[in-house]
Amino acid sequence: MPVAGLAVALPGAVQAAATAYAAFRVVRSRPGEPSRPEVVLPAGYEILPGANYSVASRAEYYTFVQGPQNAAGIEVTVRWPDTHIEAVVHQDTRLALRRVPGDRHSFSFTLPMTQSSADANQPTLQVWSFPDISPGMNWRIEHNDPDRVAGPWTAVPWPAGPVRSVVHQLVAAHTILRDSGLVEVAAAKGHRFVLMGFETNNTLHADNPPHWHISYNSGPSFSSPTHNPHFWLDSAGRNFYNGMDVTGMGRLRYYVGDPAPLYDFVGDANGGRGNLVVTFTLRQDGGIDIASPEGRTYAIAAGYDGDLVEDVIALRDGEPWLRVSTEDRAQQGVLVVRVRGLQNRAESSVRVHRYDRLTGVLQDRP
Repeated sequence: MPVAGLAVALPGAVQAAATAYAAFRVVRSRPGEPSRPEVVLPAGYEILPGANYSVASRAEYYTFVQGPQNAAGIEVTVRWPDTHIEAVVHQDTRLALRRVPGDRHSFSFTLPMTQSSADANQPTLQVWSFPDISPGMNWRIEHNDPDRVAGPWTAVPWPAGPVRSVVHQLVAAHTILRDSGLVEVAAAKGHRFVLMGFETNNTLHADNPPHWHISYNSGPSFSSPTHNPHFWLDSAGRNFYNGMDVTGMGRLRYYVGDPAPLYDFVGDANGGRGNLVVTFTLRQDGGIDIASPEGRTYAIAAGYDGDLVEDVIALRDGEPWLRVSTEDRAQQGVLVVRVRGLQNRAESSVRVHRYDRLTGVLQDRP
């Protein structure tokens, strides 16, 4: 049986350098029974030990390499008999593949060795799209695929409802934050909102149970003081619990009907948490009420079927405003976003986002 991570000494000494880490994903042309290829590395490099760093799914195999830093990259050879390979991905890039002469089962590629930690390679594992990265906003959509499940997700049923619901809710939340002016207020302070879903294939971040985030960074990144809500989803896509991590306070727990205020950590008000930014309250229908400090109210509410799987309704000042539904075809790299104006037809739209299905990089960015 081939041994993953077999390191073979090659001629030439490796100069002393800082230790670096790099991950790569070998993507199969067709999903099948999970298996592992043989990986051959230059002398001085090795597969990072531990089951979480070498993972096989139906669609792919990923692993992590450690060794001396080398920005030009090292040559890695992969041998995978009777398995057709579509691509090798590192970070958000498809690496150029070279066939090994005389061995139709093998190919090689150049792997940059630049990252200072294994965690810095998490973008290699994820298929993420970023529809809006601008002052005051960082919005990410995770494209989850049942053929790529890893870690704890291999032992539970595929969370079909939450996977669909979370994208509707992210779109609705982004629209609300923009319409309310909250993004502009955050940007003026040098702060940002962060919208994120959940991941089903990343063994470095066992992102379960299904949940999503409308986070607030009081600065440019998560290293800044942060309010980080975790909205847990049931099988019908309903939000039923908010575990909000607050810098210096740990996790605060909120349930249906409990107002969860977010502050900006500017000044000494509210016990040192600063000024009120926004308040989230989980609704009886599984949605979320979103209230600005000025009293403007919005909500993400259950859709026409009474849950949040097929669609969600955005409310503005208590009135139905928009119907939001999405269809993410993760295996084709197509995300369809449909918005129907319930008060004004001019607010209706259909937008098709095309992305690289193996990296998430948007193809329609301006």
